[in-house]
Amino acid sequence: MTSAAADEAVNTPAARGVTQILTAAELAAWGRDRGDAGALIMAARLLAEVPLRQTEGDSDGETPFLTATSLLDEAAAMAGDNVGVIDAIERLRDPLTRGVRSSTFGTGPVLTVKSLQARERWAFDVEARGGEILRVAAIGDGDTNIDLIVRDANGAVVCRDGFGDHYPVCTVSPRAGGQMRVDIVNRGDVWTKVQVLSN
Repeated sequence: MTSAAADEAVNTPAARGVTQILTAAELAAWGRDRGDAGALIMAARLLAEVPLRQTEGDSDGETPFLTATSLLDEAAAMAGDNVGVIDAIERLRDPLTRGVRSSTFGTGPVLTVKSLQARERWAFDVEARGGEILRVAAIGDGDTNIDLIVRDANGAVVCRDGFGDHYPVCTVSPRAGGQMRVDIVNRGDVWTKVQVLSN
């Protein structure tokens, strides 16, 4: 969900990185639904291009579940004995082990991983820069719906994504910058793991 003010703001490399990771998540979901290993391979390539800065302290030792390597593993399982697909996967694995060599995403978005119990809400503060797009995304593991709400320093809701999917995103552009509050809500009856990204 995008605010009108965001159209006039600077779209930073890290904000574009969040968008690319969301695209990879959606492409991976599309590939799983159709049994298309090629879609998972493409999603892995999209993910591999974006360097991430994983936070410490908030993630409770959780590790990301949506990674380029995990998508290639899924693609390999889906490919069966298709030699061409297996070959394409193996050609991608070696560069992945060496990390991102070049990127248009600067230092990349921040990544935090969190497990949320059924109906649990988790909130954290971010410092937004005036005149720059702030993009926050929450990618769930697919078990349940996730809602995302962003509030300004006065508590007013500036963005809400509660469309009933497991990868909500908010894009806002506070003109003056300042502290904002992000709420992630597990709307389901089961626990879920969430990868939270912000620039």
